[in-house]
Amino acid sequence: MRKSKLWIKREIYEELLRHCLRDPIKEVCGILAGRDKRIEKIFPLTNISDSPKLCYHIDPKEQLGVFKELRRQELELTAIYHSHVDSPAYPSAKDIELAFYPESSYIIVSLSDPKAPVARSFRIVEGKIEEEELKIGDS
Repeated sequence: MRKSKLWIKREIYEELLRHCLRDPIKEVCGILAGRDKRIEKIFPLTNISDSPKLCYHIDPKEQLGVFKELRRQELELTAIYHSHVDSPAYPSAKDIELAFYPESSYIIVSLSDPKAPVARSFRIVEGKIEEEELKIGDS
């Protein structure tokens, strides 16, 4: 079976990594938007979790604002991203439990080695995890 592909512009990917590395001892989160599995825009969001080293919860007011902006710009929710402070770039049990958007990809950035972050993309549907190829490029 061939992996599906998710495309992200290099400049957006680099901004995503900068966001994750801004506070490498807490999970960060955000939304990526675009069309046809091609990410065109990043929306860094606030993690309001009581345990930000262990999990993330997107601020609902910010999330609503992003959804309104997506409608205004006619963009799709392409991916939700977050970092893992000291675990691999793979969905945790909590990530699977909170995967409420089956049409979205989930990008996880591992900061186990902050000098060499690792990003991977997954589809999570009804508890099933399928990795997809994350293609980084200029077009």
